[in-house]
Amino acid sequence: MNKKQIENLIYQYHWRKKEVNRLENILWGHAGYSRSVGVAQYGIEATLPKPNTNLKSYAELEEMDQRELRQYKRLEKFRAIVYFIEGLEKHLTNDKHLIIFDCMLEGMSYRSIADHLQISRSKFNPIKDEMLNQLCQKIQKDQINHYVHDLIYHKSTG
Repeated sequence: MNKKQIENLIYQYHWRKKEVNRLENILWGHAGYSRSVGVAQYGIEATLPKPNTNLKSYAELEEMDQRELRQYKRLEKFRAIVYFIEGLEKHLTNDKHLIIFDCMLEGMSYRSIADHLQISRSKFNPIKDEMLNQLCQKIQKDQINHYVHDLIYHKSTG
């Protein structure tokens, strides 16, 4: 992955995260949680294993209509990308880099990030480029790089 691709992924995080929440709400209602969350259980029912409401079995997937199946595949793709982007933060150590990264995740413009840091746009660009270069170097060593690249830029065969 090159620097521009990483920059685009970071800026796309904001809408992808919203889309993950929207798809979870459509597919499972209430962002992936069952309707009985928060209801206390007593007696033997409290000790029994609970079903995992976030995963669909193969039989359930087969029964889904085409639209739901498309939404489910998109949800899984976007989740993987969102988790990948969220994991990039651990590679940053400089406070300014972390602030820039967080602001980019929120979808702030470069001008507003520079204003937030109280620096000029000409001083902001080298700091941002340094952050992206650092991420680029760390990602090159990461095995998930190929998986995410294929997920984003190639059609899945599933």
